Amino acid sequence: MTQLRSESLLTGSILAAFIAGTPYFFYLYEGFPDVKIWETSFFGFDLRYESGFYQSVNVAGWLFFSKLIPLLLLLIWFFTCKHWWYHSLIIPICMYIFQIYSLFNEDIFYKDSVEIYYLAPLILFAFIFLYTVRMKIFDRIHNIDLSELERVSFKGKIRDEDELTNQYPSFSKEDEQEDDDDDEPLFMG
Repeated sequence: MTQLRSESLLTGSILAAFIAGTPYFFYLYEGFPDVKIWETSFFGFDLRYESGFYQSVNVAGWLFFSKLIPLLLLLIWFFTCKHWWYHSLIIPICMYIFQIYSLFNEDIFYKDSVEIYYLAPLILFAFIFLYTVRMKIFDRIHNIDLSELERVSFKGKIRDEDELTNQYPSFSKEDEQEDDDDDEPLFMG
């Protein structure tokens, strides 16, 4: 038990230190030179980066870190969030991943103008998923039986059994569950 607490404390401390240090990580771009072609040696590897569209390695680094830091913070939030809506964070996470990808793809002239078309199916899927989860949680919290909604018309009138049998042939009185709170109004919050 104490080992689990110490691991949790260590993990929390590392995450807190990383989050507190993000302004310093953002300004790492200032270490990049203001040149078009940058050649450097990194752990014995000769690296070469040519900034075509931006004409400056410093500007490309600034744009990269301005996308990377929010992406990392969103990933931390996504993996540590305990709320039911944390799946909605996938949308901005994908947006930042796409922006970082398009940042290094110099053939795309307008970086942030077409990404919504690529993200639209993901956004639609996320909304459907989140609404379904929200509805199930809401129904469980308020103890709502959605089959009760078949008895109510659009005008708010409660239909009788004959109307329901005509409109829904599979409906019968035996299908209804006996509830003690049938006299209480249906709360739709």
